[in-house]
Amino acid sequence: MDAIASPRKMPMLEMPQDQQAFAIVDLIYEAAFAAELWPEVLAAASAISRSANSAIFVVSDHSPVRAITETHVQASLDEFMKGDTWRFSESVKRMCATQPASFVRVDDFITYEEIERDPDHKSATAFGIGPHLCTAIPMPGGELVLFVFQRWLKDGRYDQAAIDLLNGLRPHLARTSLVAGRLGLERERTAVSILGEIGLPAAIMSGSGRALTANRFFDDMADVFLPTDHGGIAIADQTANPLFQQAIAQNRDNRVVRSIPVAATKGRPGLVVQLLPLCRAAHDIFSGADLLAVATTVGTGVSIPSPNVLSGLFDLTPAEARLAVELASGHSVQEAAMEIGIAVKSARTYLERIFRKTETSRQSELVALLKSAWSFS
Repeated sequence: MDAIASPRKMPMLEMPQDQQAFAIVDLIYEAAFAAELWPEVLAAASAISRSANSAIFVVSDHSPVRAITETHVQASLDEFMKGDTWRFSESVKRMCATQPASFVRVDDFITYEEIERDPDHKSATAFGIGPHLCTAIPMPGGELVLFVFQRWLKDGRYDQAAIDLLNGLRPHLARTSLVAGRLGLERERTAVSILGEIGLPAAIMSGSGRALTANRFFDDMADVFLPTDHGGIAIADQTANPLFQQAIAQNRDNRVVRSIPVAATKGRPGLVVQLLPLCRAAHDIFSGADLLAVATTVGTGVSIPSPNVLSGLFDLTPAEARLAVELASGHSVQEAAMEIGIAVKSARTYLERIFRKTETSRQSELVALLKSAWSFS
């Protein structure tokens, strides 16, 4: 993973050391309620420990690893996590097994031979990264949160003073990790409850498909959604379920809206299950919320959802949603453009975006899908 000097670290270094620590503790507790501040917390902690970079990893037996780092290297971390080399790292496995209750020098826990064959260590060394510090914080849900700091080779081994500084922050990091996770799930419960108020069955899921929270309408659909091992969800319909599971797996890479039709049965109309990615990486790092699943009934009439509902179901912009409604109402692209007051060229551009977001390729296919998302407006 690339590590690049961050200009945001400099103001922290200009403060007296005791003020630095107080400022970081305040920032840590702010991050519990404002998740976008976690990269700033990491940058500040890196600054006082003379680290090149730092990151948070959330490891679980039943979910993909989630990670966040300082803003200037988040893209590099995302790319690094797509590869498999870190999965074979002796240092990663040792830290997960040991779960150090304070910050420790990672190299103290692995042998010279293990260091030499560790692919992650070789990659870091080639880039100029050397010593690592790590601590682990177990979460109530079974996840393990790892805080990792790394130094440039030229800056040498972490001294005890730097370790003591980070250990002084550790209790605050532990408390806010727990708070952030609980607050995150409370926000998701609120979201599915609001959807329930307008009659939409909904559930929040992790990237692995584990159900984190659901509203009563979703829970009442036991003939549609089945529980699986490790808290997962499957669709009872044997045609729809492979599409549903594939959509969950593919969300980890491309994070687009998926629409899965579920055939009608005796006593129940057909459904469309929408999977919408939750794209708030900083928030999801602790709550584990990656997907929103929403089920909508297929109507027997020709009702079209409102632009607001289409925006929520398919992540359409307001302009795209208005165009979609006009097209679903039977208008041509030219007529729809005239109705909403935009150029035909712009309407065609919007239509291409709508196709991508709804995973359709023809206007007739799009209209059929939109009509299936029966009116909850």
